[in-house]
Amino acid sequence: MTTIENEHLRVSIRNKGAELTSVYNKANGIEQLWQADESVWPWHAPNLFPIVGMVLNNELLVDGEKYTLPRHGFARNSEFVLIDQSEVHATFSLPNSAETLKVYPYKFDFQIIYTLIENALRVTYKVINLDDRTIYFSVGGHPAFNVPFTAGEQYDDYYLEFETEEELNRFVLSDGGFLTGQTEPVPLDSKKLRLTKELFNRDALVFKNIKSKMLVIKSEKHDKTLTVEYPHFDHLGIWAKPGADFVCIEPWLGYTDTEGHPNDISQKEAIHSLKHGHTFEAAWYVSV
Repeated sequence: MTTIENEHLRVSIRNKGAELTSVYNKANGIEQLWQADESVWPWHAPNLFPIVGMVLNNELLVDGEKYTLPRHGFARNSEFVLIDQSEVHATFSLPNSAETLKVYPYKFDFQIIYTLIENALRVTYKVINLDDRTIYFSVGGHPAFNVPFTAGEQYDDYYLEFETEEELNRFVLSDGGFLTGQTEPVPLDSKKLRLTKELFNRDALVFKNIKSKMLVIKSEKHDKTLTVEYPHFDHLGIWAKPGADFVCIEPWLGYTDTEGHPNDISQKEAIHSLKHGHTFEAAWYVSV
């Protein structure tokens, strides 16, 4: 376990998945991150690479070849290597290997860099193309934050406040976890989305090309807040296991497949390309 710390936050990360396991708010003594209750949802904040969501039939198509790739890709179950660390930052690396090439036929180095900046944690995804051709990928975060913040509070005292007032339409997911092509309005109340234990009964709220680049978790009962900013991410998922005491705010560059016929990765919706020798970076932030 790796820990970075400043006067505001203490953050822990494990090598498996380079996954956050703790975001401890020193100012008020609150653990902000879901503590991965195995009986409810056994993750804290998985990192999603090289896909977000699912590919049809769990088969990734690359240049006519099929590769079996699980939901959200392989990074969250892979062992990363800590390659750089100071008191306030840590860099983890997942290079391609014989195992990754069996399911994703590109040469790469996927790095996750955690940096404390005053009362904020910056999470940077860095993809380095080590192949002799263009590579294709998606990447995203899946952090789960404790709601309510402290014992004795109620889940439905809380709400998400969006950065801007906008017409939100969720892209509906099938029972199998794929987009159906249908959309439904998600009404906001003056930029507020109320959290209820029923909100996620039909899986995640998926928003493509969202205007708001910031969400704030707030309560009607007190002024403690947590802010997630994602300036480099086009799409967003919001989810919780129905009835659980957390909410996931998920910045995405990519999303699950739409029901129908599989496409080559180069034609996959919202896919990103990276030329030979080039490097990609995108960051999201948590502040308290």
